[in-house]
Amino acid sequence: MTQTTRVAIALAAVVVLNLPLGTVYAFSVFLRPMETLLGLTRAELSFIFGITLIAFTLGMNLAPWLYRRAAPAILVGAAAAIAAGGMALAATASGLADLALGYGALFGIGGGAAYALLLQGMNLMPITRRGLVNGFIVGLYPAGAMLGAVAFGWSLGHWGLRATLGGLAATLALAGLASALLVLACGMTLVPQGIAGVPEPPARQRAIFLQLWTVFFLAAAAGLTVLGQAAGMVEAYGGTPAIALGATTGIAAAIAVARIGGGWLADRVPASLVMAGAHLLAMSGNGALWLWPSAMVAIGSLVMVGVGYGLVSGSTAAAIGVYWGANHYGRLAGRLYVAWCVAAVTLPVLAGRLFDLTGGYGSAILIACAGNALGCMVAVSLPRSGKPSSA
Repeated sequence: MTQTTRVAIALAAVVVLNLPLGTVYAFSVFLRPMETLLGLTRAELSFIFGITLIAFTLGMNLAPWLYRRAAPAILVGAAAAIAAGGMALAATASGLADLALGYGALFGIGGGAAYALLLQGMNLMPITRRGLVNGFIVGLYPAGAMLGAVAFGWSLGHWGLRATLGGLAATLALAGLASALLVLACGMTLVPQGIAGVPEPPARQRAIFLQLWTVFFLAAAAGLTVLGQAAGMVEAYGGTPAIALGATTGIAAAIAVARIGGGWLADRVPASLVMAGAHLLAMSGNGALWLWPSAMVAIGSLVMVGVGYGLVSGSTAAAIGVYWGANHYGRLAGRLYVAWCVAAVTLPVLAGRLFDLTGGYGSAILIACAGNALGCMVAVSLPRSGKPSSA
């Protein structure tokens, strides 16, 4: 088997599992059905979304401890099985606790572990244009959300919430099996050849890590608020449910393209400049919505915020390789995604609470705008290049 074929099969393993896992970003489509069926508030559902992303981050950070415990195909298959089991539990949930355990904890942990395992394995493959490849991988989540929003919207109308979640559980199980078989076929590894384990990354770049963490956190706080509540936000500004569903799909598509674009740009210009420009774009979108609140402005503004988040996400994925090298990719990605986790339980949850109190999102939009301004300033202070570490 040629190296090109191995890389293609490995990339197929990443795609087939990450697309259904990425439906987590279509969570806003479930807001009204869950409120109606389970009697939950918007703040409680924002909490579920936050728990899911916390568990996802935990799964990512647990994955490096598993690299040498079992074969990569077994680890990927087991992680996908946990995610599928959690979604099956969510399909039968009777209240907040069941939903938090199934959709939040199990789906999140399994999905995060699978994502980190495949990300590490892909970065140890003989690939060129590493920024583009990693941008493509992180773009699979919003791409999955885009496809999921359409499928869920149809399924919810025809079959209801429980059947829709049950179908997603079955899809995750089948995708996990397919991904595990592809991982086995391409001979994917999780530990660099000739290295007994994956050592800790060098401490000399700690300041860079903290800056990158901050930039990612501030982008994710705004971006996850949009991803988690896009449909509800568009409706709050006067859009119809049909327009809200279409906007959710379009925003997810824009984020997917932006993540790929962020990685592509980081192969050509310093990632720090990509991140600064992305925060500036998102700040402009938030500012426009605060100044001119309406359904049509909301759609355009939320797209701008989503694109800004996508560009930061894609260029951050590329920056890991620039500053630390491929061998540390999975470990550093897990640590950086703690920023994503913290972001998930701050502004999105606060936005849901403020909506319950005020019936609108104006205050949350203003907070996000200030965060993007700070993110732009931190991004421009990052080094323009780094010296990748090989061990």
